[in-house]
Amino acid sequence: MKSNSRTAVVEVSPSSDAEEIERSWREPERFAVLFDRYGARLHRYAARRLGDGEADDIVAETFLVAFRRRAGYDLGRAEALPWLYGIASNLIRRHRRAEVSRYRTFVRTGVLPDVADGVAERAVERVSAQMSGRRLARAIAELPSRDRDVLLLVAWADLSYEQVADALGLPVGTVRSRLHRARTKVKRALGGVDPTSVHDQKGDIT
Repeated sequence: MKSNSRTAVVEVSPSSDAEEIERSWREPERFAVLFDRYGARLHRYAARRLGDGEADDIVAETFLVAFRRRAGYDLGRAEALPWLYGIASNLIRRHRRAEVSRYRTFVRTGVLPDVADGVAERAVERVSAQMSGRRLARAIAELPSRDRDVLLLVAWADLSYEQVADALGLPVGTVRSRLHRARTKVKRALGGVDPTSVHDQKGDIT
């Protein structure tokens, strides 16, 4: 007699970042899960700002700092990505001169140094066809570092206002004001056109 029973397939939901961090307190090797989840994304962001060579170091140091600080992580934050971007942003800020120098090199030559696999083109892909990438680079270079961090975390890392606030330890209102200030300066430099196509959860920012 044939059985009509079927083997039930049980789907296991992936663990949250907070759960993996908590497990890493007892099993340090579990922290590697965060690198698998977010390492490539953080590298793309750092490469846009500093170039591939520096990005390798930024990502490595970001996860080293995060690993050392994991015991103090707030387990109420299920997603660790904003936390990791915050660490990376602080490390990138130490390379402010190198970052500004890259933008200025692009202004002079039209080429971003030390970038592979088309990242240079993607770094300015949101500039409209009529606008000059060099003018955008100059405008970004002239932003105060704190405003630049907010603008690029939203425009290039695709973080929400709340995630940027979490990453940088700022009130959401401060994120909004810094983003507005940065976008106003960039738009002014580009003749009133917003090249970043910055979005929030409600749609286009106007």
